[in-house]
Amino acid sequence: MRTALVIGTGLIGTSAALALAGRGVHVHLVDHDPAQARTAAALGAGTDQAPDGPVDLAIVAVPPAHVAATLAEAIRGGVARGYLDVASVKGGPRRELEALGCDLTAYLGTHPMAGRERSGPLAAGADLFEGRPWVLTPTRDTDTEVLNLALELVALCRAVPVVMDADAHDRAVALVSHTPQLVSSMVAARLRDADETAVRLCGQGIRDVTRIAASDPRMWIDILSANPGPVADVLSAVAADLDETVRALRALDTGDEDKRAEGATGIEDVLRRGNAGRTRVPGKHGAAPAVYETVTVMIGDQPGELARIFADAGRAGVNIEDVRIEHATGQQAGLIQLMVEPAAVPGLVATLRERGWSIRQ
Repeated sequence: MRTALVIGTGLIGTSAALALAGRGVHVHLVDHDPAQARTAAALGAGTDQAPDGPVDLAIVAVPPAHVAATLAEAIRGGVARGYLDVASVKGGPRRELEALGCDLTAYLGTHPMAGRERSGPLAAGADLFEGRPWVLTPTRDTDTEVLNLALELVALCRAVPVVMDADAHDRAVALVSHTPQLVSSMVAARLRDADETAVRLCGQGIRDVTRIAASDPRMWIDILSANPGPVADVLSAVAADLDETVRALRALDTGDEDKRAEGATGIEDVLRRGNAGRTRVPGKHGAAPAVYETVTVMIGDQPGELARIFADAGRAGVNIEDVRIEHATGQQAGLIQLMVEPAAVPGLVATLRERGWSIRQ
């Protein structure tokens, strides 16, 4: 791949362009808002000048509702040898293209499983896709050259290719992406009118659950409008669990010991099913999730503190597998949780104490 055209310079389009440009591909950028394309170009993602002729690959990075029309225009204009989109739904756009009578041999639907709470070119980064799954949905009609171009794109972005059927993909993302967004937003919505004394008690748990609730509602309306059925199916199952859980909690709130026992059983059931589901979430490098020990350290809110604690962990010869920071409300300090292999805990604790850190058991 020597040349590419990125249509749509938001977070995903600009990130892909940055990755390609950083690896020697000549990238052209276009957006319905020329100022946004100029911003992406200024960031080093390519040029906002139109290509002189057909490019090797056209990447359509527009909202799902506009994917089919944008692709159809590009295909009919012959702007590239191959065409793909990066929308978060795959079945609908392909069916729309078929209805428009487009030749789909040069088209491949894809979806990089990466993103951030912020949108737009200023949120983009060339490393956005590194190590993340990038779904490809080829059909029997897909030209081999186009599939190879898509695989080259994934490799240049340092992502991991995953081949799926388009409709299977849409059902999967309804479960692992679209429904979590709605559930996160629903939980966060409870905080909007909550008493200030309750909000001040927010800890890491509520931060974890509501992190993605900061996402752009307009973007998610586009996504959910393109995949409503599968999302509704998952939410229906969640709603059934919620109904059962509410009944179990009401039972716990009675003076009837038999009902309380039934309620406790119901709550335990949903918690244990949650435990079982959580164990299936891939861990580091996509492997089965490992069990790590947590070393919790008090850390000040000053420049260089994170670098210092990581350097001290390095002196102990310990690899930090994961990390979380819990900020203390109203204080210039917080707790950093270092997840490490169980065997590494004694050496890490000894070194950190020796270096003056306050360890919290």
